Amino acid sequence: MFNDTSTLRSHLATRRSGKARDMITPGPDAGELKDIITLALRTPDHGKLAPWRIVTIADDQRDAFATLLKDAWVAENPGAAGLDLSALDQFAHQAPSLLVLVSTPVPGSKIPVWEQQMSAGAVGMNLLHAAHALGFVGSWLTGWAAYSPDVAKAFGVADHDTIVGYFFIGTAGANLSERPRPEYEDVVHAWDI
Repeated sequence: MFNDTSTLRSHLATRRSGKARDMITPGPDAGELKDIITLALRTPDHGKLAPWRIVTIADDQRDAFATLLKDAWVAENPGAAGLDLSALDQFAHQAPSLLVLVSTPVPGSKIPVWEQQMSAGAVGMNLLHAAHALGFVGSWLTGWAAYSPDVAKAFGVADHDTIVGYFFIGTAGANLSERPRPEYEDVVHAWDI
């Protein structure tokens, strides 16, 4: 994958998220998607707990996912029935590939829940890096759909679990713009004893 450190540096320096609504085909095929997920699982995991899981939503499941989102929105927002819910339909159908990352901390473990949740976040970052390494663009989205109890229930999310986000993967359908990044001097400080 990376033949030298300059290639790796270039990869890390050029990774950026794309807008899921702008992603087009091709997306990763089944083998590439498995490679992306396999690479993402190479993440720090104190205690070897694997306190996360990934749910794939196939193309033929997108309509059912859209229905789930709309039903949950109406159930959680009285008076929403009959409103235009096309944004939820769009969310469910954007990008060629869609993954749901769930944080599943192991209750009673000696490893603090916070560390387990950070491990799930590291899986998310690795999903984006792996997609980029294979020539795709990724987007990590949360929003209402990540915090809805009804949506979480449909994914088998237990009371102590959390949807970390939805990961959309495909080909960039538009040029990716660079966003402002923090300046090194603003976020890195020497310890002053």
